Amino acid sequence: MKQRQSFSCPNCGGTVPAKAVACPHCGSDEQTGWSEGTYLDGIDLGDDFDYEETLSGEFSPGRTKQIHSGRLIVIALLLLLFLVALIRSLL
Repeated sequence: MKQRQSFSCPNCGGTVPAKAVACPHCGSDEQTGWSEGTYLDGIDLGDDFDYEETLSGEFSPGRTKQIHSGRLIVIALLLLLFLVALIRSLL
């Protein structure tokens, strides 16, 4: 069976070689970062965290329309500035 060459540090997300005693990026080790007993320590999601509610709030149809209209406004302003600069350079 093939051994893993590396894994992702649960503390910082950096790549940790399989035989490392500590994460080369953040210094976490078996006691402070990646042991089963400390997995997800320090992540306070609270007891009332509702993934489905968060997901629907982030990707609701109304929110998507707001994002698209905001992008259109930015694009229109940039186009207007470009046209003004082009006209000024031609005069």
